[in-house]
Amino acid sequence: MARERSGTQFDPSLVDLVASQAPLLFADLDTAASWTAIISAEPAPSPPLTSSQLDASLEAVGDFTDLKSPYTLGHTRAVAGLAAAAATSLSWPAGDVTHVRRAALVHDLGRLGVSNAVWDKSGPLSAAEIERVRLHPYLTERMLASSPALARFGATAAQHHERIDGSGYPRGLRGDAMTSAGKLLAAADAYAAKLEPRPHRPALAAADAARYLRGEVRAARQDAECAEAVLEAAGHPVRRRREWPAGLTTREVEVLRLLARGLSNRQIAERLVIARKTVDNHVEHIYAKTGASNRARASLFVVRHGLMPPLEGG
Repeated sequence: MARERSGTQFDPSLVDLVASQAPLLFADLDTAASWTAIISAEPAPSPPLTSSQLDASLEAVGDFTDLKSPYTLGHTRAVAGLAAAAATSLSWPAGDVTHVRRAALVHDLGRLGVSNAVWDKSGPLSAAEIERVRLHPYLTERMLASSPALARFGATAAQHHERIDGSGYPRGLRGDAMTSAGKLLAAADAYAAKLEPRPHRPALAAADAARYLRGEVRAARQDAECAEAVLEAAGHPVRRRREWPAGLTTREVEVLRLLARGLSNRQIAERLVIARKTVDNHVEHIYAKTGASNRARASLFVVRHGLMPPLEGG
């Protein structure tokens, strides 16, 4: 396979090296801890990537992922562009916009773990093939979990096929169990995918893709605000977004709900996959906007304005 792709996907000199040293390279493949082995094999310590270098690297990863199938060329960049533009229109902090864009750039990395015999099949998938497809977001998360710098992007990326009614995969998350970034990524991926051909269907027109996404909102599978933000980013006329009391943003309401549930700022940061400092800033803004001076008063604000959704099963 390496020889077949020499000069196209792979550097010919590296292909020659791999071919000549294949027994040595692959001897302990099943026993080596790949992340540790790779880091240990680095000839010398390298300086950390700058922000722009990290973006370029993740774009390269996304582009290579899309090469897996002719049906997905350009998909990753399209999803990342929509997600970042939608997050910006929702007035998310710059750090959150960057996070969702970077998560989008790696969201389909797990597709590499599923055979093209599945991805490019024109007929109905078997039960076993469907299970392989449902596994790919989990594979994305596991591929990135070994790297402390990339794990948080993987945690968000793994949600791109989750649905707020619990019908998605791989974990069947419901409602607030999905993060805001996860909901936005799910909407961006769903819309972008409908614009692209697949083995079993042609690409949809933009208007039809928009109708599909809004249908998912009506069916309570996609978040309404995230879906409208994605459609706005794609150039569609949008409907008026929900206005929260006291001028709170959607992200601030999400933080406020978790605050009222008794979570600490650190726990909120872990739950929403954002920086602790970002949560601190959100809490400060929440107190200023609501006039609350402590957690108890903030919780009372939640109750008075009906902001707390019922617990699952409640």
